[in-house]
Amino acid sequence: MAVPGFQEMFLPFLQVLSEGDPLHMSDIEDGIVRIMEISEQDQNEMIPSGQSTKVGNRVGWARTHLNKAGLIEPVTRGVYRISEEAKKLLAAPPVPFDLKFLDTIPSHQKWFHAPPKATKPTPVIPNTDASEPPNERIEAAYEELNTSLASGLLEKMAGMDPFRFEQLVVDLLFEMGYGGSREEAAKVTKKSGDEGIDGVLNEDRLGLDVIYVQAKRWQQTVGRKEVQSFVGALAGKQAHKGVFITTSDFAQTAFDYAKAIPQKVILIDGERLADLMIEHGIGVSTVRTIEIKRIDSDYFEVT
Repeated sequence: MAVPGFQEMFLPFLQVLSEGDPLHMSDIEDGIVRIMEISEQDQNEMIPSGQSTKVGNRVGWARTHLNKAGLIEPVTRGVYRISEEAKKLLAAPPVPFDLKFLDTIPSHQKWFHAPPKATKPTPVIPNTDASEPPNERIEAAYEELNTSLASGLLEKMAGMDPFRFEQLVVDLLFEMGYGGSREEAAKVTKKSGDEGIDGVLNEDRLGLDVIYVQAKRWQQTVGRKEVQSFVGALAGKQAHKGVFITTSDFAQTAFDYAKAIPQKVILIDGERLADLMIEHGIGVSTVRTIEIKRIDSDYFEVT
């Protein structure tokens, strides 16, 4: 069962407060979980950014809307009580109890549909039927854009010159903190194809250890045989660490083999490669940056 939408939490939120008023948000969340019978697995589900659980995020949005509607009142930081209007409402709850109902309350309607300032672009009309709160919808759109971007990167890499692809891999590892200086990282790619090794990078700026790299711009799945050949090349160099990167994917036998050997060999498939390129700015550029801000509760605390 998926985590209920934040609109579905309006009524349970008030019911929990009516049982023990006032309550801290953590206690309210526990009560909603109990009333809505949200499984432990669903309770642990995170929003895409990993900043909070979906349950906690949606309970927070339910609080915001109920507060703007005047159905709950803040007592102290993180502590709320139910309003007299809400107590009367619980005697005969509306069906459905959702955003459309809250919009019949003037204070909520004024807040939720506040006209934009003249200096700002016209906002998107709020989706009153959405089960996900705005920040989750933004994160879902962000994930969708990144998925499309990753697919485009893989298409571009499929047509790259093999040596240029090896350079791309070294550029990525350098941005991730490996390779010493930029000059050192650039030099090692000239050893491409040397006994199954496509690159050699320092693990740290002092060069205390090295990492050998194999980069394959493949379409077919990489199996155990190819990984075993790479490990053999590492043994020939008396090396203990390697990174095998491909634009395709790895067979399960390849992963099993990599886990069983004494050398430390990391396997990075095309999907993970594209994600790392996006994360570290390789082959991509920023089109637009949007800042999402929230209230700094500490600023308003009475000292």
